[in-house]
Amino acid sequence: MLQFGSSGDKVRNLERMLSLMKKVEADLVVLPEYSMFPIEDQSPGEVYEGSEGLDGPWVAEFKRFARENSSHVLVTLLERASYPRVYNAAALVSPEEEVVSVYRKVHLFDALGFRESDYVVPGASPSDIVEVAGVRVAVAICFDLRFPELFRHYALRGAEVVLVPSAWYSGPLKEETLAFLSRARASENVYYLVVADQYGPRFVGRSMVVDPLGTVVLDLGVGEKYLEYEIDVDRVYEARRTLPLLSLRREDLYARRSAAELPRG
Repeated sequence: MLQFGSSGDKVRNLERMLSLMKKVEADLVVLPEYSMFPIEDQSPGEVYEGSEGLDGPWVAEFKRFARENSSHVLVTLLERASYPRVYNAAALVSPEEEVVSVYRKVHLFDALGFRESDYVVPGASPSDIVEVAGVRVAVAICFDLRFPELFRHYALRGAEVVLVPSAWYSGPLKEETLAFLSRARASENVYYLVVADQYGPRFVGRSMVVDPLGTVVLDLGVGEKYLEYEIDVDRVYEARRTLPLLSLRREDLYARRSAAELPRG
């Protein structure tokens, strides 16, 4: 996991990230959300002008990095869409310099006084489940953490680890919110959750690995840093044998009801 604070200069951000990741032995590296640059101090048009396609130099640099380190990299980027908006995207790049899959954030942060949808087009589908080093991984981005349906979708389709690049804004008890949402999503689906977060004056840091029982087994705290953690995927299945939440669900009781059918008051 890489935890750092991006500036408005994407060239400088790239240099900073590469300097923090001088020695990489991991099978998979996860970057935080908005690693290219943050958007809130710019107009939608300015963000669009700074965005790139998947075939642009930003992704190309991480293709090279992946090849040189024999590692997959979950690259976050502002992917050019239709003017003046972009996708908030995460592209999984292989050591063979291939873009294996792309997830475009589906739940936009239109809350707490911010409107991400002024800049970003929502994605149209959950991420693929992709095998990396024998482990089945899925991707969500930041505000997605508040929507348990997405994480249950991944569990039912066989995900063993969910990667969550984030730029979690600071504020009263926001670190606590990030922690309890991450622990809940891991615990209720009995898989690992990996959160790689921005750190700086606006963001809380506290990147973490949460195990299938909802325990935070790694917390990066504050500051810019790169740290590797070894995941034992067998623990997912050990936990599911003793806590078979997915098989104990009562889907026969979960019929969806429209808002018109819900009781008022």
